[in-house]
Amino acid sequence: MAQEYLTVTALTKYIKRKFDADPYLERVYLTGEISNFRNRPNSHQYFSLKDDRAKISAMMFKGAFQKLKFAPKEGMKVLVVGRIALYEASGAYQIYVEHMEPDGVGALYQALAELREKLSKEGLFNLPKKTLPRFPKKIAVLTSPSGAVIRDIITTVKRRYPIVQLILLPTVVQGDRAAADIVKNIQRAEQLDVDTMIIGRGGGSIEDLWPFNEEIVARAIAASPIPIISSVGHETDTTIADLVADVRAATPTAAAELAVPVLNEEVLKIKDKQTRLEQAFLNQLARKKERYDRLMDSYIFRQPNRLYENQSIQLDRLNQSLKQNMRNLLNTSEKAWLELHNQLEKNTPINRVNQNQQNLRFLQQRLNQSFSQLMNQKEQALKNAMVALDLLSPLKTMSRGFTYTTKENQFIKSVSQLTPQDQIKIHFSDGEVLAEIKKIKEEK
Repeated sequence: MAQEYLTVTALTKYIKRKFDADPYLERVYLTGEISNFRNRPNSHQYFSLKDDRAKISAMMFKGAFQKLKFAPKEGMKVLVVGRIALYEASGAYQIYVEHMEPDGVGALYQALAELREKLSKEGLFNLPKKTLPRFPKKIAVLTSPSGAVIRDIITTVKRRYPIVQLILLPTVVQGDRAAADIVKNIQRAEQLDVDTMIIGRGGGSIEDLWPFNEEIVARAIAASPIPIISSVGHETDTTIADLVADVRAATPTAAAELAVPVLNEEVLKIKDKQTRLEQAFLNQLARKKERYDRLMDSYIFRQPNRLYENQSIQLDRLNQSLKQNMRNLLNTSEKAWLELHNQLEKNTPINRVNQNQQNLRFLQQRLNQSFSQLMNQKEQALKNAMVALDLLSPLKTMSRGFTYTTKENQFIKSVSQLTPQDQIKIHFSDGEVLAEIKKIKEEK
C-alpha cells in the first residue's frame, strides 16, 4: 500500500486547527519577562516572554497596546492574558496578548509613577502658581451635582461669604468618560469669566480617583488662566491634579475656605480701617489748623508791606544804574559814529569809480578790436583748409576718370585678390557698376 505524503501547508493547517480547537489555549494566563521588545509607534507590537528555561513569541495588536496604562520595557516582569495560536507562514506558535500589566506592581500605580516622572521632567509641577483673588465675584465648582462635595462647598461659602455667586458645572468624576468631561468643563468655566475654579470629589480607591491622574486633565489645569483649587479624595490621597493645581485643599470645606474670606471679618476690618482713617484725618486737620493759626499770627500777615520793602529799595537802585549805563553807552556810540563819518568823507570812492569807468571803456574797445582780428584770421584759415581739402578729395581725382574696385565691401588693391567669376563693384564719381571677372591677366 502506497504511503500518502502531506504538504507542509496541509500539516500546518492541521496543527493550527488543533490549537484553535483546544479550549485550554483560548485564554491563557502567563507570567514572564519581556524580551526583544522595541516600541513601534502606532503599530502592532512584537516581542518575547521568557523565564529561566523557556521563551515564547508574543504579539499584541495596536488597539490592545494603546489601552495599556504603563510603558513596557525590556526585562520587565509582566502578567499577560491571551490566546495561543499558530502562525502558518512560519509554522511557529505564539501568544496573542489581550491584556498586560506589571508583575508585582499594579498597572495603575506603574502608570501613575511614569506619568509623574514625565510631567515632572517637563516642569509642569514647578510652574508659577496663580494667586487666588481675595474677594471673588464668581466661583465655578466642577464636581458631581449629587455628591457631598457640592453640599459642603455651598454650606461653607454661604456661611463665610454669601455675596459670591457659585456656578455648579455638573461633572463626571469617575469612570472612563470622567477625564474628558473634566477637561470640557474647565474650558467651559474659562468662558464664563469666573474668578476661581474648584475641582473636587470625595475619597475612593486609585481606580476611582484615576481621572484626576490623567495627562489631559493635568495639562488642562496647567493651561487654565484661572486659579484652580484641587480638592480630590482624602487628605492622604495625592493626585496629579493636586500637584498641577494652583492650590491644593485637603477637603471640600477647606477648598471653600481657601476660595472665599469671612465676610463679617472683612466688614469689621473695613470698619476698623475707616475709624483709623477718620482719626488720622482729624489729627492731620488739627495739625494743619494749628499751623494756619501760627502763620496768621506772624508779622507777615499783620504788616504785609514789610515783605517787599527791601526789594523795592533794590529795584529803585537798579533802575537808576540802568539809566546811567544807557546814557554812557549812547554817548560812546555817538562818538564812534562821528569818527567813522569823518573818515568816510575823507576817503570818498567817487574819484576811483570814475577812473575805473574810463579803464573799462578802453579795455572794451581793445577787446572788440582783438575779437574782430581773431575772427578774420579764423575765417581765412577755414577758407585755406577748404581749398586744401578739396584738392586732396578722392572725388576730385575720380572726376578726372579714376575709379576704385570693391569685393564684398573690401578694397581690391591687386589682381591676386580676385578669381574668375568673382562679383565686383566698380565705383565712379557718378555711380557704381556691378561686374563679373571673366579672365585675370597678371603682370609683373
